[in-house]
Amino acid sequence: MTATPPVFLDVGGTEIAVRHAAGSAPGIVWLGGYKSDMLGTKAETLSAWAATEGRAFLRHDYSGHGESGGAFADGTISTWLAQSLAAFRRFSKGKQILVGSSMGAWIALRMVQELRKAGDDSIAGLVLLAPAPDFTAELVEPALTEAQKRDLSEKGFFEEPSDYSAEPYIYTRALIEDGRNNLTMTGPINTHCPVHILQGLADADVPASHALKLVSLLPADDVTLSLIPDGDHRLSRPQDLDMLLRTVGAMVERAG
Repeated sequence: MTATPPVFLDVGGTEIAVRHAAGSAPGIVWLGGYKSDMLGTKAETLSAWAATEGRAFLRHDYSGHGESGGAFADGTISTWLAQSLAAFRRFSKGKQILVGSSMGAWIALRMVQELRKAGDDSIAGLVLLAPAPDFTAELVEPALTEAQKRDLSEKGFFEEPSDYSAEPYIYTRALIEDGRNNLTMTGPINTHCPVHILQGLADADVPASHALKLVSLLPADDVTLSLIPDGDHRLSRPQDLDMLLRTVGAMVERAG
């Protein structure tokens, strides 16, 4: 099945590809991971489910990802956060549930902070899959090799082979430095809404200990952590997708 063409939203001079299906609130907002796009398995599964349920569904590609303009290497958390907020403010109406995968969970947590700072309390729940908030500082920086540090210093980036694509992952000095300005795991995180985390114990990219640390920083909210013994980072197997839909469905019922 061919996806309907996206609409494009100009954010700071970059064309951001957006797909939005109207429907009832609470709507679902998908936030993808680092180097993933909005036509991935989880996003497409959620889109089909939202359509069946008559729920609004919003997703977009960050700059340098998927169908959006801009270069991947020019992206930072601040840049992608600004694009996510712009799409959210332009297309969403009423209560929303943010569903963030990997880096998308970091974007989701930062969105809640920025929206609440602006007096917007429309986030009714968070579903975070293999959440990777603060991954630049918590996971990338501590593991840097001498060669990678040299590349960052001399070239401004280093490359890592990807298990998911022929293209390598690129980590830039700008991404790492900007990440330090967006840290969420430095103290208690008040989301003011229920949070459900899905984490695979066979995740080679983001260890389960990272999800446990995140849970420990969410003391004021109703937090559920579901550990999937054989789940990997993608959580895209049929049983993982089924759990995702049940989790989002329960969050919708609760918020509705």
